[in-house]
Amino acid sequence: MTASEPGDAALVARVLEEDAEAFRALVDRYYAACARYASRMLGHRQDAEDALQETFIRVHRGLGAYDERQTFRAWLYRILVNECRSLARRRVRRDRWLLHDAGAAERRPAPSGERDADLRDALQRALDDIEPLLREAFLLKYGEGLEYAEIAALTGTSVSALKMRVKRARDAMRPGLEARLEE
Repeated sequence: MTASEPGDAALVARVLEEDAEAFRALVDRYYAACARYASRMLGHRQDAEDALQETFIRVHRGLGAYDERQTFRAWLYRILVNECRSLARRRVRRDRWLLHDAGAAERRPAPSGERDADLRDALQRALDDIEPLLREAFLLKYGEGLEYAEIAALTGTSVSALKMRVKRARDAMRPGLEARLEE
């Protein structure tokens, strides 16, 4: 956001006055970050799109209840986190590992572009392998760069519990990532 762009509170006020362009501006401002979080949290593009669509519908419907004492970003992420949790409970996780490895007859050193893709895939598989509450804490801390106090406000979990979840996520992911990166 530049100095010439309206702040979130101003855009919310305009949306409440039925300015559709203001809502579009809010969506444009936060969509990419929300999509990144939802994709990593849910591990599947279509599930992430479903979560995003429902999140922004809920945001639009709930703007009248938004309290400006908290940041719009934190309020939005609370809705997104809850929607991802709900979607994860409703849908069976897909086994991306089998789909990914189905056609791999032999391993060979990858060019750097392929190596970057392999690293991203290995990270996503490691995220997929840990329990959802650990994945959520890890992604909010490292994927979205939120402070523990912000995450605590979003999730209703204590800061000490969040720190432990992030540590457990790192510990759980480390062996799988190391093994996959050595392949």
